[in-house]
Amino acid sequence: MAEWLGRALQKLLHRFESGQDLTNHQTLKVSKLSRSLNFIMTLKIIKWIGLTACVVLIIACFLPWTYHADINKTFTGLFSEQNMYGRPGKFLIFYAVVSAILILLQKVWAKRVHLFFAALTLGYAVKTYVLFTSCYNAYCPDKKYGIWLMMGCCVVILVAAIFPDMKLKKSNSNISG
Repeated sequence: MAEWLGRALQKLLHRFESGQDLTNHQTLKVSKLSRSLNFIMTLKIIKWIGLTACVVLIIACFLPWTYHADINKTFTGLFSEQNMYGRPGKFLIFYAVVSAILILLQKVWAKRVHLFFAALTLGYAVKTYVLFTSCYNAYCPDKKYGIWLMMGCCVVILVAAIFPDMKLKKSNSNISG
């Protein structure tokens, strides 16, 4: 199919362009082809990027998220003063483990469920970001690297869910009517 399309485009190019410009167009075609191949290679490794993001999300739950100078404490995903913000790290760790399992499964239903879980994870991460970084009593906490890492990992997991690396089987069913 790709060869047929390439020959058709070449014939169209020969019809409208002079023979002298063909070398310039050939290099242009090669650069476009290399860009599309880079995109395809990115899709092939997106599974591993998503798995890495799941592991880093679990690690980010233990890293410092915000520093509150008024009480001189650093909050993480699993610690807040008197548990006022809850422990969102528990839910994020659960979502990361489920996402990792769904990334590894090569089933269509797993990819669909993963998309749902990834969107849910990103929504929960945004809620958590707003909760932890909101100002209170005219005081705004300092944002630490852990909360940024948590948000970035959730976005990467969603991108990995949108572009799954899955090979679909061709069906040989003949429908005649």
